[in-house]
Amino acid sequence: MCGIVGYIGMQAASEILLAGLEKLEYRGYDSAGIATVGEGEIHCVRAKGKLQNLRSKLDGIENPSQIGIGHTRWATHGKPEEYNAHPHMDVAQRIAVVQNGIVENFRELRLELQQKGHEFKSDTDTEVIPHLIAEYLARPESAAPATLASSPFLEAVRQAVNHLEGAFAIAVISADYSDELIVARQQAPLSIGFGQGEFFCASDTPALIPHTRAVLTMENGELAKLTPLGVEIYSFAGDRIKKSPRTLTWNPIVVEKQGFKHFMLKEIYEQPGVVRGCLEAYTDSTWEASHDTPPVNLGLDESLYENLDRVQILACGTSWHAGLIGKYLLEQLAGIPTMVQYASEFRYAGAPVTPHTLTIGVTQSGETADTLAALAMEKERRKPLKPEYQPRLLGITNRPESSLGHMVPNIIDTHAGIEIGVAATKTFVAQVMAFYALALDLAYRRNTVSKERIQEILGGLRQLPGQIELVLESQERYIEELAHEFGDTQDFIFLGRGINFPIALEGALKLKEISYIHAEGYPAGEMKHGPIALLDAKVPVVAIAMPGSVYDKVLSNAQEAKARDARLIGVTPMDDKEAAETFDDLLPVPVVDEMLSPLLSVIPLQLLAYHIAARRGLDVDQPRNLAKSVTVE
Repeated sequence: MCGIVGYIGMQAASEILLAGLEKLEYRGYDSAGIATVGEGEIHCVRAKGKLQNLRSKLDGIENPSQIGIGHTRWATHGKPEEYNAHPHMDVAQRIAVVQNGIVENFRELRLELQQKGHEFKSDTDTEVIPHLIAEYLARPESAAPATLASSPFLEAVRQAVNHLEGAFAIAVISADYSDELIVARQQAPLSIGFGQGEFFCASDTPALIPHTRAVLTMENGELAKLTPLGVEIYSFAGDRIKKSPRTLTWNPIVVEKQGFKHFMLKEIYEQPGVVRGCLEAYTDSTWEASHDTPPVNLGLDESLYENLDRVQILACGTSWHAGLIGKYLLEQLAGIPTMVQYASEFRYAGAPVTPHTLTIGVTQSGETADTLAALAMEKERRKPLKPEYQPRLLGITNRPESSLGHMVPNIIDTHAGIEIGVAATKTFVAQVMAFYALALDLAYRRNTVSKERIQEILGGLRQLPGQIELVLESQERYIEELAHEFGDTQDFIFLGRGINFPIALEGALKLKEISYIHAEGYPAGEMKHGPIALLDAKVPVVAIAMPGSVYDKVLSNAQEAKARDARLIGVTPMDDKEAAETFDDLLPVPVVDEMLSPLLSVIPLQLLAYHIAARRGLDVDQPRNLAKSVTVE
């Protein structure tokens, strides 16, 4: 959630740190700060609010320091005030630390350190870390492993992190060791960038891309020493580890707005390309029903498919909505009973263990703490059991190099490219595409639908990019104008049935996330079982009414809302007379197979949420209180 950057090299560090923090703004934050070492002292500047406030404080200050750390904070312990902003320092102000994560035992550590004379100035858990490092630096070096004896600073950090409980990533500098930048990771993302005579660290790779493509992703229980001469990696036990960086393929242009007002709008418009990319990656473009070869190739281990009886999907937020669509596809196409659970609930109340069960973790970042913890729990509780109960784990993520990629042996890469907007758009569509591919693969293997039906669905999927482009071209200007009419609206209701019920949930979530309007999604048939009491002329109702088995039912449910004076907005098929007579406002989309309709019906709802938020003058890409990657519980 929080953003960490660090630099050591031959350039002035301050601007590199600020630019890196700007690349991590999408993670969400409420304060920021940087610390550098120069002339034997640590220079620390912090500010509440946006990075511009920090930049204003730094304007006019010459700082040639070539080593430093920076941070954008998303408050967990303590209010979002300047005194709680990172970096935090020890009493002597010789050590500075930034952290992403939560130190769960910070209260015990704080009390222990206070009894030794340490004074604290913040409410944060992070502040115990520099004090703890200072405590170990003051002790004799004889306890250090031979490999670390030459670096008292690194050894002090190593001893400190071994006393921390929880999930954390840290970067540390010291006024007394001005040629060393120490970083450590435990259950929170951190990567190292390799330059020529300079090295970088960051919570996420967008901060590294402008400087280098050579990146090493740290793993849990690792710490590293960065100097102008190179990088050394160690385990928390002090053992030297040999690792090599990988080369990123991302282009820096990908993380720019390219003429769009916001990243979110740019990413909405990238969705046709995302669908094309997924089809190219997952499917055989020449496949026909007459072929004997599989239509889908996900490159997964064959053991995942053997005697498969059940699927359970673990996810949070938008990924959970994608999982709900996945459940529908897996059950209706492949005939496999499927359960979708919030990872945050599953990790504390897991479903009964069943044999021959595939567990799928869905997280766009691959770093979602609850999803990773739920998968780890599932893996551990199945290990001691009989062979038929052994864990079968699959991850669906946009970041195969992430913690998820290291945890599970099988990954479906969603190929969406970097997503900067906090509110997921193209990564949701990419996750849904991954579920289409998996469901079709299983349907083919299990012979639960005919080859002709598979060919029909694949043909429909190949038409979708052009149809999404048509919706964007024909609807955006109208939706922008429609958004003007909801400037004072306080509540929205979204309705859907069948495979489009998750789209009602997703539409409501998008509106809540970026416009701060209270919105709820319901199965349309459940309206009369309570929620209809909410309706009046001040509560617009958005109904997703796509041709298929529940079309008439949704129209009937919409009429019930209309009878309560609610303004009706319909995501409906183009040129449908009955829909035109039912709804006050239409957001028409091309007619497609009901099974494929979510990939079209979600587009107008993304645009509606975006334009209402933009009309209100809100920070669309960085909505309040939210973070792109929820890496703490």
